[in-house]
Amino acid sequence: MKIAEKKEIEPKKPEVPKKKLEKGPTKKRASIGKGSILVEPIKRRSFFSWLTLAWVAFTAATGTFFGMMLRFMFPNVLFEPKQTFKAGYPDDYTIGEVTTSLKEKYGVWIIRDTEHIYALSVVCTHLGCTPNWLQNERKFKCPCHGSGFRKSGINFEGPAPRPLERYKIVLADDGQILIDKTKKFAYEKGQWSDSESYLVV
Repeated sequence: MKIAEKKEIEPKKPEVPKKKLEKGPTKKRASIGKGSILVEPIKRRSFFSWLTLAWVAFTAATGTFFGMMLRFMFPNVLFEPKQTFKAGYPDDYTIGEVTTSLKEKYGVWIIRDTEHIYALSVVCTHLGCTPNWLQNERKFKCPCHGSGFRKSGINFEGPAPRPLERYKIVLADDGQILIDKTKKFAYEKGQWSDSESYLVV
């Protein structure tokens, strides 16, 4: 009688449920030393956003740098007003009045009295500020430190050490007043008596 051979029955492997693959990036575990951390992959859109931001920042910084370099190499040039210019005819000026219309453009006041016309500098003799003509008070008043000058240019109050300067004033060939700012006349040096420091009318 034959003895039936025992068939070896292989144990069944436990079924492992299949995980569904999720779309999009997944978190991966990266080992660092003994421990591990979860690393989330950078999304494509996020990467390009950061790249664009970095490029804009770099471009702005570069533009600012070159702008400063150009400003250093080519600084703003202050153009001085004309040193010699015509200021109209003597009859254009009223006796006893100070003409302030040339202050901003040419840096002079023109004053006419009963016998003369003269051109005063608008620079205070204290620290170089620009006084203002106060019509009601009939004086030039410096806003910086309070120096005061009479209509003639003589200083009478405040720290200004000397009167305002006069400029050369003559009649041109066409009868107009010609003012030359390259030549100045100082009262304290006795130069106001020079015939070119005033115009006889």
